Amino acid sequence: MQRKLRLRKREDFGRVYRQGRSFANSQFVVYWRKQTNPGCFRLGVSASSKLGGAVVRNRIRRQVKEIVRLNAAKLQDEHDLILIVRKPALVMTYQQLEGSILHVLRKAGLLKGSNPPSGGMNGKPGTGRGSEPRKQALKPKK
Repeated sequence: MQRKLRLRKREDFGRVYRQGRSFANSQFVVYWRKQTNPGCFRLGVSASSKLGGAVVRNRIRRQVKEIVRLNAAKLQDEHDLILIVRKPALVMTYQQLEGSILHVLRKAGLLKGSNPPSGGMNGKPGTGRGSEPRKQALKPKK
C-alpha cells in the first residue's frame, strides 16, 4: 500500500475514533471520517493481540490492505478509514474476506455509488445501541 494511503499517526486514529462514524458486521468494524484536507482515502488496519500472535495479526493485516488496494478504485476519496479485524475473520478464505470487507464498506456508504446510512444504529456518533434516551416510567396518579 502506498505511503500516502496509510493512516499511521496515533492522533489520526484518535480523531477518526472520536469524530468518525462506524459500521460493523461479524468480521470487521469500519470507522470513517471525512478528511479536512481533501485527497485520497487513507486506511489504517487494527488487529488486537486477542486475535493471536504477531504472525497471525500481521498476515490478516496484509490481506486486508491488499484487498483494499485492489478495490481502491471503488472507494470514495476524501475519507480516513480504520478497519478493525474481529476473530471470525481469521478462519475465512481470501475471497470470503474480500466479500466481507466490501459488504461492510458498502453498508457504510464508502463505496462509489452507495448511499451512506441515514442515522440509525451506526449512522452517527453516539447513536449506537444503548445511547437512546431512556423512557421515563409512568408514575401512578394519586
